[in-house]
Amino acid sequence: MTKRFLPLALAAAIALPAAAARADTQPPPRIMVTGEGESAIAPDLALLSLSVMREAKTARAALDANNDAMAAVIAAMKAAGVEERDLQTAGIQIAPRYNYSNKPDGSQEAELVAYQVTNTLSVRVRDLSKTGEILDKSVSLGVNQGGGISFTNDDPEKALTEARKLAVADAMQKARTLSEAAGVNLGRIIEISDQAVMQPPPIPYMAKAEMRDAAVPIEAGENAYHVHVNVVFELK
Repeated sequence: MTKRFLPLALAAAIALPAAAARADTQPPPRIMVTGEGESAIAPDLALLSLSVMREAKTARAALDANNDAMAAVIAAMKAAGVEERDLQTAGIQIAPRYNYSNKPDGSQEAELVAYQVTNTLSVRVRDLSKTGEILDKSVSLGVNQGGGISFTNDDPEKALTEARKLAVADAMQKARTLSEAAGVNLGRIIEISDQAVMQPPPIPYMAKAEMRDAAVPIEAGENAYHVHVNVVFELK
């Protein structure tokens, strides 16, 4: 069999493009940094969770009593200026209540004593100055289960935009510091992503039947919007 050999110049010409292709497929050196930004603004929306619980010998009687109490609460919400679109039933629960007694043989005997019906209403209050008044009125009309309150913003985009700008500036500064310390130069931005989180201060509220007649004191504070950005830079 006759062996054929390529000329040396031709073999080199074939090898060089292959090596260049392999070099092109290798990703350039890069650095990834995380930046953080925060912007705080006053809330303009209060979210309330109000529950009415009624108990009676029969489920029907408990439900009727609960319906009457919750209807009065809803009417009071509307009279205070809360629109229908800001009222939403969050859940209705009907449950039996038992008394348990020990029998001589050591077992327990369950006696059905009543039925409990709980109706929970979610309320959005757009006039924050009325929040305390609404809470106080709801308790007077029948809200007797625990409740909750939180403050948010109807349109937080302006605060988020400011937080994003601060986060990107923070990432840029970190990248410059790291590259200077490493003795390299920053190139173009290859990739950037962000994640936004709202962290309002926790404001617990528990409805109590013994609340005084004056409106419940409410402090709305500020909502802090946090943004984290991941930025990938090419290194020269």
